[in-house]
Amino acid sequence: MKRIPIRIISTCFLLAISLFLNAQNYDESKAGVYTVPEALVLENGKKVKGAKDWEAKRRPEVVALFEKHVYGRMPGPPTHFAFRLLREDKQAMAGKAHLKEVEISVGNGVEEAKINVVMFTPAFAKKKVPLFLLINNRSARNTAPERDTLSGFWPAEQVLAAGYGIAAFQVADAAPDNKEHYREGVLRLFPETASAPDGMKAIGAWAWTAGRVLDYLEKDNEVNGKQVIVVGHSRGGKTSLWAAALDPRFAMCISNNSGNTGAKLSRRNFGETVQRINTSFPHWFADNYQAYNGRESDLPVDQHLLLAAIAPRPLYVTNATKDLWADPKGTYLALQLAQPVFNLYPEQSRLPARQPEPDQPYIAKPLGYHNRTGKHDMTYYDWEQFVRFADLYFK
Repeated sequence: MKRIPIRIISTCFLLAISLFLNAQNYDESKAGVYTVPEALVLENGKKVKGAKDWEAKRRPEVVALFEKHVYGRMPGPPTHFAFRLLREDKQAMAGKAHLKEVEISVGNGVEEAKINVVMFTPAFAKKKVPLFLLINNRSARNTAPERDTLSGFWPAEQVLAAGYGIAAFQVADAAPDNKEHYREGVLRLFPETASAPDGMKAIGAWAWTAGRVLDYLEKDNEVNGKQVIVVGHSRGGKTSLWAAALDPRFAMCISNNSGNTGAKLSRRNFGETVQRINTSFPHWFADNYQAYNGRESDLPVDQHLLLAAIAPRPLYVTNATKDLWADPKGTYLALQLAQPVFNLYPEQSRLPARQPEPDQPYIAKPLGYHNRTGKHDMTYYDWEQFVRFADLYFK
């Protein structure tokens, strides 16, 4: 029996991977026909009659369905919670900012995990400030307190100049973004949850940790704990949506380029699919979610319901024109489908019937949106719109 040369095996493997990666649809005519679950219809078929009905009946159903089938069950607060100030500089950024580096400890009496937070607030603020909290899924250099790496991903200087505070924590502290090591963070505190078919994995752990950072921010003397805006990009944008849906203390949510199992409709056959995301990132979602690989129409939820679960708090969602993987049209459709829930409340949303053109942001209460020209990223332009949207509420 002849042995096949290693180089041929490697070439075939790479070809197979390439074909798999490019199997996703980018043809609008093939996006398919689909029906999404009704936002304002209970599982028993009865209609939601108003905001009280939504909050008492339908919203708990929606969150429970996402916990069971998608993101995993969320544990409660830790039995142990503490924080300590590691470093403080009241003259950071040439006297323009007040820097704090804080270590948060969470534990269950046996295991303990530590979350590191970097935070800047305006140095001359006369009262507690609203604050943007980033779930940072990129290099810690982007949020370095030394500010020796400046980028549009976390433009602290730009945000501070607008009168806001800005903070960040690394997802790696909560759960390393790795299918072999994701349990090495806060999931060690909840072994029974992490091992269950409907137990949370990395994205659940990141969302849970965002809540613990908020626990600290509510106690900080520089921050208005009732005006904390949770922000995320890509997988972090998926997490910001889930964190805001779970924790009504977040005053506002911003989800940037979040794509599949973020703000985009799962049932729409365009860009990344449930099967693709579960295959590439099996450590992100509950094991139960894998049952819907190639079966999105069988899901009892779709992502418009996640957006709706944030109502009536303001929500801003973005796309980028070159990021078809995240399906800009499907994202805007999800936002439109969530709108009737927001409109159960006095502050009415009037999203345009047609998706706004690139670089024409729609900034209005309580739902905002833009589709930036460019690639999958978070930029100075994006943050400019985030600040404008926040100004509607906090300025």
